[in-house]
Amino acid sequence: MISFAEKFKVSERKCIATGKVLAKSDLVRFVLGPNSMIFPDPENKLPGRGIWVKADRSAILKAEKSKLFSRAANQSAECLENLADHVEILIANRIIKLIGLSRKSGQCICGYEKVKDWLKKDIAEVLIQSSDGSNREKSRLRTPSDGSFIGWLSSKELGKAFGRENITHCALASGGLTQRIVEDAQRLKGLRIVKDQNSFRKDETSK
Repeated sequence: MISFAEKFKVSERKCIATGKVLAKSDLVRFVLGPNSMIFPDPENKLPGRGIWVKADRSAILKAEKSKLFSRAANQSAECLENLADHVEILIANRIIKLIGLSRKSGQCICGYEKVKDWLKKDIAEVLIQSSDGSNREKSRLRTPSDGSFIGWLSSKELGKAFGRENITHCALASGGLTQRIVEDAQRLKGLRIVKDQNSFRKDETSK
């Protein structure tokens, strides 16, 4: 089965920590900024030559501790304190922002009954459920057969995208923002310790 990401042309870069060539959607871009500081650039917009690291907490820690950023930059480079945590926050906030934009364009809804209806009508491309929601309740909804599942955002994080305190269930229809959300969510997963969820979806990522 062709994955959601494979439907689109993939651009690749080499990770300085693992040495592997990976899709840019599986990597985090960093740039050398003022005072020789390394800054994460998850939106790939900052000027300068990109330094790429796999979107994985252990890979970022390795690049930091082994001075791989300095080697890649060909000069001494300093990292922000708790760099992996900083990257995690940036990517999570970016996802929340994109979900909010998708909601405003009518491509995202929340609430159990609405999500259930979208799934039944094959409108939903992506099922999103909060990491801290009831497993029993979440198990009543299934990921679209050719879609993706995101389950490592908290109910408060999802709530921010809808201007509410807490959200457990969301669904995304197909569209340009949906692809970006799925890709960013995959990167976030590598930076978070994903709690064990229902067996049918605990290892489920974008298909």
